[in-house]
Amino acid sequence: MLIGWMDSWFFRLLVNLLGYATVAIPGALLVRYFKNKKTLDTPDTCIFKYVKLFVHGEEDIRLPEIIGNAHPAKPKASTKRKVFTILICFGGLQISYLIWGLLQEKIMTQNYHNSSGEVGKFVDSQFLVFVNRVLAFVFAGTYVSLSKQPKHVAPIYKYSYCSFSNIMSSWFQYEALKYVSFPTQVLAKASKIIPVMIMGKIISRKTYKYHEYATAVAISIGTALFLLSGKKSSDIATTTTVSGVTILIAYIISDSFTSNWQSALFKQYHMSSVQMMCGFHYDFCQFLKGLMKENDYVDFI
Repeated sequence: MLIGWMDSWFFRLLVNLLGYATVAIPGALLVRYFKNKKTLDTPDTCIFKYVKLFVHGEEDIRLPEIIGNAHPAKPKASTKRKVFTILICFGGLQISYLIWGLLQEKIMTQNYHNSSGEVGKFVDSQFLVFVNRVLAFVFAGTYVSLSKQPKHVAPIYKYSYCSFSNIMSSWFQYEALKYVSFPTQVLAKASKIIPVMIMGKIISRKTYKYHEYATAVAISIGTALFLLSGKKSSDIATTTTVSGVTILIAYIISDSFTSNWQSALFKQYHMSSVQMMCGFHYDFCQFLKGLMKENDYVDFI
């Protein structure tokens, strides 16, 4: 009984959360401690330089009229150029997510043979999340280091919130494939517009019009009908379980928080999208590995 419970997704979730807590709780206590201290008045030693960067961020010395716009004014693009850019971005997103989804489903659902000849499935979702985030951090850090970016002023610790919710949404996404089919997961993602709107009201105090709520409900109902219409009840039972639905709900909540928190950071600090990518993937590495060494930090200011 105990061994079976230890193999459950809920036990793996608790172990992951405990591992993150060993870094997150001391980190939160240190941030609180240094916030109450006058670290901004301390000498710029190597240690306090990074304490200020993580807790207070950098001072924005730009003129007030420039602060609201992180990028210099650019000539307005023509309608054709806008349409072309949107099509390129849309096509890139669709192709990337399609390949990513097919690969992750293949990794999580097919059988593997180990050196002893035993057959089993890949069970370590956390390793896939780790590889995904490290590669994204390396890419973003390299791009930021080699390109001209706006001055970065946000405290680094603020990335940790969306970083944590992002890694948990990815973990839930991989774990869900053990209990639901990939098409079911994709359709569930399509209905997350309502949680995103609710999270937007909680985090950013956004307001939505009645027709926007009606549209969100209509999309969710349409997604549910499409999911259930072509399947018999026996088919649904074999491809979707209570655990799968629970994990999908946790994924949608985590993913909704991530996008809204990032949006709030963009509005407050006006960093570039690549700086955002680099920042919250860097915090992910810290959560996962517990590394706070100076030479692990990529300076993207």
